[in-house]
Amino acid sequence: MSETPKIMLLIDADNVSADVIEQAVQRTLAKHGAIHVRRAYCNAETAVKQQALFKRCSVRPMVNISAGKNSTDIALAVDALDLVLAERPEVVVLVSSDSDFAPLVIRLREKGCRVCGIGQRGKTGEETTTVYDEFSDLQHQAGREPAPKRAVRTPRRPKAAPPPVRPPALPEEVLRILEALPELGEGDRMELNNAAEALRTAQLLGRSASSLKLFRKHPELFVLTPDGRPSKVQYLGPRPR
Repeated sequence: MSETPKIMLLIDADNVSADVIEQAVQRTLAKHGAIHVRRAYCNAETAVKQQALFKRCSVRPMVNISAGKNSTDIALAVDALDLVLAERPEVVVLVSSDSDFAPLVIRLREKGCRVCGIGQRGKTGEETTTVYDEFSDLQHQAGREPAPKRAVRTPRRPKAAPPPVRPPALPEEVLRILEALPELGEGDRMELNNAAEALRTAQLLGRSASSLKLFRKHPELFVLTPDGRPSKVQYLGPRPR
C-alpha cells in the first residue's frame, strides 16, 4: 500500500485576504486529501488579526518581526528550501499573488517538487501564473459588490400650517370705546348722538366734549360718514375678544 504523498502549504498572509487563505486550505485538502505542513508567513499585526482563522484552519503562523521591505517573502523562501530538503514533499503549494516568488518556484522544482500556486483574482499578473506547474486564482468573496439596494421613498411630511396671524393689540382707549358701544364691535353703523350719549354714560366723554375728536384720534379704526358733516360712525378694526 503506497504512502500518502506529502503536501506542503505555504501562505504569504500579508499578500492575500483571509477568505482566500481559507479557500486555499479547503481546495488543497479537497484535491490532495491531506496537508502535512501548513504555515502562514506574516507580520505581527496580521498574526493577531487573523489568529482565529489560523486556528480554525490549523495553520501555523510564522511571525516576521523585521519591518524591512520583502522581509516576509524572504522568510518564506528560506523556510521553504529548508522544509523541502528536510521533508521531501511531493507537492508545494504557494499561496501568493507576488511575482517575486518566481526564483523560489524554479528552485523548488529543481529539488523534485511539483509547485502549485494559488493567488487572489485581480492581484495576480500573467508573468506570475506561468512559472508554476499549476496556478489557480481565487475570488476575494468580500470584494464582490453587493446588489444595489432599492431606493426607499420616504413619505413626505405634510407641511405644518403657518401659525395664525394675530391682529395687533388694540389701544386701551379703543377697547373701552367698544365696551361702551358694543354695536360698533359687531360692525354696525351708529348715530353719533347716540354714541356720544353712551360714551358720556361710561365716563369716556365729558359733557361738552365732542365724540368726533375721540373717534378721529383713531382714523385707521373708525370711519365717519358722510364726509361733510358726519352723523354716523362705523368701526373697521378687528373684533375685540
